[in-house]
Amino acid sequence: MVTPVLVEARGITKRFGPRTVLEDVDLDVHEGETVVIIGASGSGKTTFLRCLNRLETPETGQVRIADVTLGRRSDGRPADERELSQQRRLFGFVFQRFNLFPHLTAMQNVALGPRRVLGVRRAEAEARAVHELTRLGLAEHVGKRPGQLSGGQQQRVAIARALAMDPRVILFDEPTSALDPELVQEVLDAMRALAGEGMTMVVVTHEMRFARSVAHRAVFMADGRIVEQGVPNDLFGAPRDERLRRFLRHLEPHHDR
Repeated sequence: MVTPVLVEARGITKRFGPRTVLEDVDLDVHEGETVVIIGASGSGKTTFLRCLNRLETPETGQVRIADVTLGRRSDGRPADERELSQQRRLFGFVFQRFNLFPHLTAMQNVALGPRRVLGVRRAEAEARAVHELTRLGLAEHVGKRPGQLSGGQQQRVAIARALAMDPRVILFDEPTSALDPELVQEVLDAMRALAGEGMTMVVVTHEMRFARSVAHRAVFMADGRIVEQGVPNDLFGAPRDERLRRFLRHLEPHHDR
């Protein structure tokens, strides 16, 4: 059964100075879908992810999530920074680097957003944090600071932090690229479990096995455009575009886990 479109990006173009990084990119993401974006460095993947929740402002194009057009009020006028901040809450974002506060415990890192941004009472925010950390297999680490945790555990805390804000979709920007190889799998397993629970996710990654086994759809970007997309087995098994064929030949011997 096809679920409704949750995120709709249309005509996204982004430039940095004279350089066009994204050119007229369209993408729909359905509710409960896991979409994996792949492509060589410099293809525009991360910039597109950041344009989805307006961490970067595109020159042209718009993004809708549910019935909200990011950067616009319901009457069509431009949103101010406070309104845009509220709209961004519909997205969670998990970065390559974990961006945890080193002086706070795992529980405090996760509870901070609900308390400061959502206005949730301390006890409720801390209960929510413990719930999300337990969900990600970190129940025994709630009182530890980031320096006492492995990289994989820190990234799972970062995922718990995103979940605690109750987003409609989570964006992952190469969430395993900063990890030692032996720690990658625990983060991918956590993401696999979220996908199984029906969390809507857009994932920029080089993890081909994860893309094959978890994603509903794989999207290949090159030169700031979406070149090819489809069911992962089809895309990887019979790529039509020569750039995608070259990319897969180069990538898989080094990165498939």
